[in-house]
Amino acid sequence: MTRLRQVRAIAVLTVLEAVRGRLLWLAVLVLLIGLALVELLGALAITETREVQGAILGSLLRLAAVVLTALFVISSGVRDFNDKVVEIYLSLPLPRWGYYLGKLAGFSLWAVAVAVLFAALPALIGRPDQALLWGLSLLAELLLMVGASLLCLFSFSQVTAALAAVAGFYTLSRAIGAIQLMAQGPFANPAELTDRAARWAVDGIAFILPDLYRFTPSEWLAYGNGTWAALSEIALQTLVYLVLLAGAGLFDLYRKDL
Repeated sequence: MTRLRQVRAIAVLTVLEAVRGRLLWLAVLVLLIGLALVELLGALAITETREVQGAILGSLLRLAAVVLTALFVISSGVRDFNDKVVEIYLSLPLPRWGYYLGKLAGFSLWAVAVAVLFAALPALIGRPDQALLWGLSLLAELLLMVGASLLCLFSFSQVTAALAAVAGFYTLSRAIGAIQLMAQGPFANPAELTDRAARWAVDGIAFILPDLYRFTPSEWLAYGNGTWAALSEIALQTLVYLVLLAGAGLFDLYRKDL
């Protein structure tokens, strides 16, 4: 069996794990809840019904997709370690990078399925072109969460610690734009050393983190202002950070004593 076939086999097994674990059914349930919520908000909204529906639906589906993806990646990885599945894989003529790429490919296929499923509802109730842009941006965000979840999994090897680290990474990446604005706001005094140090620290953190606050904006669904230029910037960030996260994850996997 060639390396490529080994990687593909691990990816297929990972996808089958999601199917057998009924995660797709859970995603469908979230979609149905979103549909019911949209219909309720549509009945309650007095004006700008479509805008309200798009904004709420986009936020709900994005958060649900991120949570489902992080839970799946981390729980699946911890289960592999606890059940000695990783040791079984690596006892075969399979390098560690092959195992990592197989899991990354399998989780990425899950991200594709979730992005397609969650973009279908906005396409039905709104503009299909904006739903397509939003869905592709959601896919980019989920791919970054896959990379971050794998990195935290190999670093901590525990569900609670890994989930907490992923949640911190996601929350900080989402809020870093607002934190930068607060650090440069009217209450900041450029003459004060502490204020300048705080601004430098925030800018340094923002330089390291991806601009997740630019990913999957609900306003694309609400006002239809998404563009392919904005999506191209998101895609470039995704490529760069996914490579960095994968490299860090591989480093942690190779330094483990297995």
